[in-house]
Amino acid sequence: MMSTLTKFVLGLAVAASTMLLAAPVMADWYEGDGHKMHFPQLPDPNGWDVEISSWDNQHECADDWMCSQSGPVSDLHFWYSVADDAPTVIGTVVASIYKDDRTDPAFSKPGQLQWTQSFGQSQFSVVNDYGSGLQGFVDPQYPETWVTGIDNHQAYHQINIVEIQEPFIQTEGEIYWLGLHVYWEGTQPPVGWKTSQNHFEDTAVFRDLTGAWVPLNEDFGAPYPMDFAFVITPEPSTFVLLGMGALGMLFYGWRRRRA
Repeated sequence: MMSTLTKFVLGLAVAASTMLLAAPVMADWYEGDGHKMHFPQLPDPNGWDVEISSWDNQHECADDWMCSQSGPVSDLHFWYSVADDAPTVIGTVVASIYKDDRTDPAFSKPGQLQWTQSFGQSQFSVVNDYGSGLQGFVDPQYPETWVTGIDNHQAYHQINIVEIQEPFIQTEGEIYWLGLHVYWEGTQPPVGWKTSQNHFEDTAVFRDLTGAWVPLNEDFGAPYPMDFAFVITPEPSTFVLLGMGALGMLFYGWRRRRA
């Protein structure tokens, strides 16, 4: 007959195995889930969406974050909307990571490119209708769309890119910039990166037609300084280690009560 200690150890092993099996399917991210950045920049249900879609890279936008845990950026999630809530298919997501450039006294911006990868449809998942709220849509190349694009759509969605192969390795305490743009499948309505209700450091930026980074703030024509909705999360093995640590603490408490 198994002793109480043996049963407890067996329970730990079963729980750990369950976590290992469950880890690869952790894809969608919801408020309260783990992260490895300053804090999750949550989507603003009544904010804006700034266009990041085109047949080239002219609509790239970027926002900064501070690393809170050294290691690979192997899981990232962001929110987007489609102009007029029209149906669309995103063919490719291009994610880039830049150094933080603070040489301009007016604003910080992406610096030297550190890493970039393209992700096809089989390499990311989409949570449709993640949330809703009356939102605006703007093409930053044409500032007048701040006026014409107001109250444009309701729904916003989430894209999840997980288990990235050959990920960028970030360092705790460092600030980086995440750049995003997407390609359509054929001719489709524009896609915009959702603005966030949480703000960190300097305002987000977009790349203008000359290739220069321009801040999305009042000086440009935006109604207020903007940041984008995204989160960088721990890789699945980190979730397992955290779970094992919690189980270890339970075992420690059990031993103390038995002593």
